[in-house]
Amino acid sequence: MGSDLRTYLTQIGERVTRVVKPVPMDYVGVLTGQARGPVLFENIVEYPGWRLIDMLFRHRTWQAEVLRTTPRDVLPVLARALDAGPREWRVVTDGPVKERKFIGDKADLTQLPVPVHSSVDPGPYITGFNILKDPETGIYNSMNPRTLVKGPRHAVCSYITRHANAILKKYSQRGEPAAQAIVIGHHPAYELAATYSGPHETYSELHLVGRLLDEEIEMVPCETIDLLVPASAEIVIEGWVYPDEREDDGPSPGPTLYCHPWVARQPRFEVTAITMRHDAIYRNVMVTPFTDHQELPRLFHEAILYRRLLDMGADIHDVVFPAFGGAVSCVIQLTPKYEGEVTDALLAVMGAPWLNNKMVVAVDADVDPYSAEEVYWAIATRVDPSRQLFVVPHARGNPMDPSTTPTDEGRRRVVGKWGIDATKPVPYKLATRERAMEFFKAMPKHWGEVALEDYI
Repeated sequence: MGSDLRTYLTQIGERVTRVVKPVPMDYVGVLTGQARGPVLFENIVEYPGWRLIDMLFRHRTWQAEVLRTTPRDVLPVLARALDAGPREWRVVTDGPVKERKFIGDKADLTQLPVPVHSSVDPGPYITGFNILKDPETGIYNSMNPRTLVKGPRHAVCSYITRHANAILKKYSQRGEPAAQAIVIGHHPAYELAATYSGPHETYSELHLVGRLLDEEIEMVPCETIDLLVPASAEIVIEGWVYPDEREDDGPSPGPTLYCHPWVARQPRFEVTAITMRHDAIYRNVMVTPFTDHQELPRLFHEAILYRRLLDMGADIHDVVFPAFGGAVSCVIQLTPKYEGEVTDALLAVMGAPWLNNKMVVAVDADVDPYSAEEVYWAIATRVDPSRQLFVVPHARGNPMDPSTTPTDEGRRRVVGKWGIDATKPVPYKLATRERAMEFFKAMPKHWGEVALEDYI
């Protein structure tokens, strides 16, 4: 059957934090927020028999596990997958996700262990990835819509990608609802592929899964709608989206941790069926505080920018949208070779097509781009703000960033962007070479070679 959530959990084995004590549903979020890696709740008080998994992408180490590579090679692996392009799937007639079927009135969202994600949420939110189909081309599209459960078969979905909104607009113009499936729980490579937002006009994001896993993935027909879904998923929710029937969604925080906008009007989703495995595992993506919610949707962004900077000739080591940057900041790690190179690199990232590049910081190879402490230290000790900081005014802003200024064009907003060169002086000048020792980073002897836990 190929790779699925269970094969992945077997792969990472005992490194999963297993919570076996009874946990009230209201505590799932606060406990998840304290986990540093995968956490599996095995005893949820209100949902006996259910297990819930979260935090599969929070750090580069776990991203590497998903892609079966090393942390250093995560972005090169993703870049190569994009270069190779889509891989076709295989349609099958049955699969594990069909082991239990709840059709029509028997389908009940409230029977699923769906958490509330913040203290102000109006209800529980599903965070699985969806599947839509373009009514003109037949090409599938996926993203992670925040789905507010309002009743057993009634929900509201939030759509933020241009592809999903373009598809829903076509159904609106036809006066028809859109078939939608929401997939909860699979091998994390499926979730990663579903977040891809680069050019893919002729194929679905899910066509990248086979390339990421180097295997032929299996898709099975839905029970009540004309869509294919992953055959080895844990849970699939089927139904219809009504693009012109809008209801309140929110307040609920985005990746910036702000509830901005406070309330939005989003399309109604009516459930027609739920299928699942006999002992389904619920995959949650807790949105607060710093979780997969910040990391997962930006992994492909990092790979695309990594390739872009390589093509510019930069000696680039890593590109990171760190969770501590609230999904509107990027850190690039490189070794500058000549004057002006860092400025060009900063501008290239600031000009990327996504709206999460408001603040871009360049650091050297001796600075950990995943550490807010080290990035802040580099800014404080290696930056002359009169020379190494610049601002680009009146650029596109992220609608989820409350510091932006609204325009007269719907949700579009503008904001200034700033680039910070927190690298040491480039090494090609004699005077700079002589001065390089001023930026020598002093560390304990044998740093990185000896671990405290080995002596405890």
